[in-house]
Order: sequence, then C-alpha cells, then structure tokens
Amino acid sequence: MIQEGKVLIDEGKIKKVGHFSVEREDLEVIDAFGKFVSPGLIDVHTHLGVHEEGIGNEGHDFNETSDPITPEVRALDGINPEEKGFEDARRAGVTTVQVLPGSANVIGGEMVTLKTFGNIVDRMVIRQPSGMKAAFGENPKRIHGTKGRAPITRMGVAALFRKEMRKAQQYLDKKQRGITVEDELGLENLCKVLRKEIPIRAHAHRADDIVTLLRLAEEFDIDITIEHCTEGHRIPEYIAEKGFHASVGPTMSTRAKVELSDKGWNTPRILAEAGVPISITTDHPVIGIENLLSSAAMAVKHGLDEKEAWKSVTLTAAQHLGVEDRVGSIEEGKDADIVIWSGDPFDLRNTVETTIINGQIVYNKNGTC
Repeated sequence: MIQEGKVLIDEGKIKKVGHFSVEREDLEVIDAFGKFVSPGLIDVHTHLGVHEEGIGNEGHDFNETSDPITPEVRALDGINPEEKGFEDARRAGVTTVQVLPGSANVIGGEMVTLKTFGNIVDRMVIRQPSGMKAAFGENPKRIHGTKGRAPITRMGVAALFRKEMRKAQQYLDKKQRGITVEDELGLENLCKVLRKEIPIRAHAHRADDIVTLLRLAEEFDIDITIEHCTEGHRIPEYIAEKGFHASVGPTMSTRAKVELSDKGWNTPRILAEAGVPISITTDHPVIGIENLLSSAAMAVKHGLDEKEAWKSVTLTAAQHLGVEDRVGSIEEGKDADIVIWSGDPFDLRNTVETTIINGQIVYNKNGTC
C-alpha cells in the first residue's frame, strides 16, 4: 500500500505510480486525499446482459436449452450492454466482468470478458472468448432429463461431455493430418480448448462433481476453472494438488437446491489456506453484482485473510480470467481502471465515490457519467 501517492493516467493507461511531481498544466487533477484508491473490482462469473433483470423471459438469453451440447453459441451474441446491471456494477466499483452462458447444458458455449462501460459490446471486450462453459450436477439433469433426453444422471452428464470432447479430438487430429473435414462450428470451438487457447469453466457445486471435472481435465489434458466450488472445503488438498483456479459463490444466496446444502463462508478460507487460487463471485443476477465486495468482506469475517480477499476480486480474479496483463492492480502499463472510495472498502459503511474505466470517469457519487 502506498500512502499519499499519485497515479498518472494518460491515454487510458497507468503511466506512473508512487511519489513523484508532475509539471504539466494540462492535467486534470482528482484530489483523493484521505480516501482509498484501488484497482477496479473484477467479478469472474456473471450473466450480465444475457440475463437481464426485471423484464422476464424476454431478457433470458443465457441458456440455449434446445440441446444439451451447444459449444457453438457465444455469450457475446446475447449481451445487452444497456442492461441495468452494468450501471450497478460501475456504482459498486466493478470494472471488469466475465459473462458466461448459463448452466443448463453439459457444454454451454463460449464466454467473454469485458469492461462494464460502453454501449457497443464489441468495444467493451478485453478477451473473446475467455473460456468454454460446462456444467456438472443437477442443472443439466433437471433441464434435459425432464424432457426425456440425456442427461438423466451424473453418469450421463460425464458421458456426454466425454463423447463430445472425443469427437473434437478426432476432428482436430484429422485437420492436423491434412484430412479434409466438413467444418463444424461447435467442434472448432472445442478445438480451442484442446489447444489450451481457452479453459473449460465448469459449474460444479458438489465435491463429487468437482472430482469428476478434475478427472476429465486430466483425461483430456485441458485447462479448467472450477466455477462455484461450493463443497470445495471438503476436498481442498485434492483441488490444490491439481493446480487450477476456483471461483467461489454466490455464497450470499440461499440454499435453494440440494447442491447448496453445505454452503458456507468457510469455503474461501479453507481453499485459500490449502493453496487454491480463489476468486469470489456473485453469479449476477443470482446475487446482485453490487454485493461483490460485501461477499469478500463476509469471507474475511469468517477467517479469510484480508489480503487474499482483496486479491480474490482484483489480481487473482484477473489471473483467473487470463487478463492480468491489463487489469487487477494499479501498475504502470495497465489499463487505468481505478476506484476511489470514501474510506476502507471493507468497512461497508464506506462507498464508491468515483469509478474510472480506461482513464474515463464513468461514475461519481454526484451522478452517473
């Protein structure tokens, strides 16, 4: 932490940080004396813009439930950047989010990481695609099994995932050997996973589902992140041994389904102490994105080291998304995504006064910009 320091911003980037003097009369100066200045917050797992609040079915563009395997779809194509949640994010100091398809399908499609300010989603993107969605456990069983089609069981979920990944392996092998194959968009997208250009980001609450995911990651030699990781506290050393990131949450939600029966604020602490890199998430709109920092503060209240909690919504979150070269900390050369707080952010009586994205003020307490 730097006391009474300065941050110089130029052309949307951080040019200098620390104690220095600037002799330029053309600079706009923001006086944050006595306040806290932080990097913009990052939520690694949201449905912003694809699950719009307050408008019902017309805004539910996050689950393509026509088939349990839909690697060809992209969250990018369903995002409404004018959705109210983006404004809520800016007011809460959240400057970067990952937007995922929902968890109805075994393989649900590509996700995207973007900034929370703009009216043209293509200009908000910082990584596209940033992962491929998958889901294990009850959701795919419930959505598709009740329609009389696979998967009906957890065995079926894993089998469908394995079957599609093997198809993708065979497709990639033929292309690499120069054999002419008919282009298949879904398989092309899964080839990005097999080439480790993007990870599988898999919805997995229960410990047994997490173990299944880790088994499949080893079988196909692919990168993954564990999304939700609700029962991760039951097998922390095993998860740490595998070396993958986990997003934890939305812990502020109720125990609305059987997979959440052992949900608790102890999970982030136990995983972090075991050496698992964790990010805390709201899963917006399951929990409103304005509660991201409140969730991190609750984890601190239940034993998570405050430094680790802060990193879980900044630098570790950026690493989870593979965008740490641009966001997650106040460092020279990174994007000028900065938040000014009235006081210590973990004291929930304090508020965001100013949010800056790419060097532009996009929110201040006197009115949204």
